[in-house]
Amino acid sequence: MDKEALESLSRGTHEILLTADLEKKLQEGRPLRVKAGFDPTAPDLHLGHTVLINKLKQFQDLGHQVLFLIGDFTGMIGDPTGKNVTRKPLTREDVLENAKTYQTQVFKILDPEKTQIMFNSEWMGKMSAADLIQLAAKSSVARMLERDDFTKRYKSGQSIAIHEFLYPLIQGYDSVVMKADVELGGTDQKFNLLMGRQLQEVYGQKPQVVMTMPILEGLDGVQKMSKSLNNYIGVSDTPDDMFGKIMSISDELMWRYFELLSFRPMTEILQWKKASEEGANPRDYKVALAQEIIARFHDAAAASKALESFEARFQRGAMPEEMPEFTFKAESEGYAIANLLKDAGLTASTSEALRMIGQSAVKIDGETISDKKLIIPASSTHVYQVGKRKFARVTVA
Repeated sequence: MDKEALESLSRGTHEILLTADLEKKLQEGRPLRVKAGFDPTAPDLHLGHTVLINKLKQFQDLGHQVLFLIGDFTGMIGDPTGKNVTRKPLTREDVLENAKTYQTQVFKILDPEKTQIMFNSEWMGKMSAADLIQLAAKSSVARMLERDDFTKRYKSGQSIAIHEFLYPLIQGYDSVVMKADVELGGTDQKFNLLMGRQLQEVYGQKPQVVMTMPILEGLDGVQKMSKSLNNYIGVSDTPDDMFGKIMSISDELMWRYFELLSFRPMTEILQWKKASEEGANPRDYKVALAQEIIARFHDAAAASKALESFEARFQRGAMPEEMPEFTFKAESEGYAIANLLKDAGLTASTSEALRMIGQSAVKIDGETISDKKLIIPASSTHVYQVGKRKFARVTVA
């Protein structure tokens, strides 16, 4: 059983420090305390975040205790990981507002009965200035400068604020307070996670096992999934949006999503991949992935309906029943098409609108247009479409 558990827990991980330690802890026959921390720096989670949450679920399914830490204190510092400038700290109001949605979203995956939600302000908020100085004495500037991002900033003469050194220390101290056996994080969090091991040893505890998870690529298959890059699938996205976005990813990226996001056995996924390489249509497997993810964050009925909607819209050219509606006041000659597409939120800018028209990616009432100088007359209502998924019904008054 321990071997099977270790194999299951190793799936999709980037690195385990140390595998032998994890094996020993699993053999102790007690529920392990498995920690993962999230700073509520944005109001919603996306599928990139769930790579780590899925791993927590695997621990839960094996009978272990998940400690889901909401970094309401560290969130006000701002994680310096991967940053080449000092981050602007969030206000406590921002952090608490964002934290509310995290708790509801994670329980779409995790079992509430086996999950302990914790806030690091519970102990850090009570720490005195003297206590913080004592904590800071547990590490050194030389150790901090081992971090790649700090080193680059130091060598290039860029500012490193003192409070940024506190971030990994506090994250590490969280592990001491929580008595974590295992801590999970992204590959970019390795330094912070190892700080937890170091501080646990300083405080006389057995050091935690560190498990790093890969950073999930976004819809473009190149850059990491991010709201700011608009290449994300949000946990709170509608079923139709989830379905359309998943169907838009490349066939190659689909298999990585299967490994990191699906709960299907790897043996089955590998069989599907082999069948695809031998001529089976990868679209069928992509549909299965989309339905599994939609069912997880909505329900099975929503997944089936999203498939029907997708097939109707993209295979038979139908338009969605519901879409945003706008009314714009025309100038003397009418409304320029590029301005209309931008103002309706179908493109980010007029230049993008013109580019999409040039790529034959813009339709009015289902008909592709090519005239970049098109003027939409007043007293007209049409359905405008950009790409495969963006629709809006616009009235020009």
